[in-house]
Amino acid sequence: MAITLTVNGAAREVDAPPDMPLLWVLRDLLGLTGTKYGCGVAQCRACTVHVDGEAVQSCQLPVSAAAGKSVTTIEGLGAPKLHVLQEAWLAEDVAQCGWCQPGQLMSAAALLARNSAPTDDDIDLAMSGNICRCGTYNRIRRAIKRAAGVPDAGGTP
Repeated sequence: MAITLTVNGAAREVDAPPDMPLLWVLRDLLGLTGTKYGCGVAQCRACTVHVDGEAVQSCQLPVSAAAGKSVTTIEGLGAPKLHVLQEAWLAEDVAQCGWCQPGQLMSAAALLARNSAPTDDDIDLAMSGNICRCGTYNRIRRAIKRAAGVPDAGGTP
């Protein structure tokens, strides 16, 4: 079945069953492998993308639910230059193994889109479902605050 959606600003038509998870459409049919498979049950958020600006877990979202909508993946987050969060991620040396980072960044971008000056509690709530096996949570919080221009506990933005 042909399904049309906009991915990273470009109209794309895919021939996929309507119940195929968006994750597999992105990775296998469109070759956008930045979005990661983590658990497959929407518990780790490694597969987070934006659909019409909202952070969603693409492993459980049928592609038919994204039909006619705008999908942004990690590849499109900062295109053509780095997003402020990606710059902050580098500055704070967040990534270790990197597997969860696309989902972390996409969740953080959705947070900053709706709250330009998040508190620690706001960040903890927004990021609570994102699992990082390497435990870089403190660096993630610092990077989000840096991107927002919010001082960290040490007082530096």
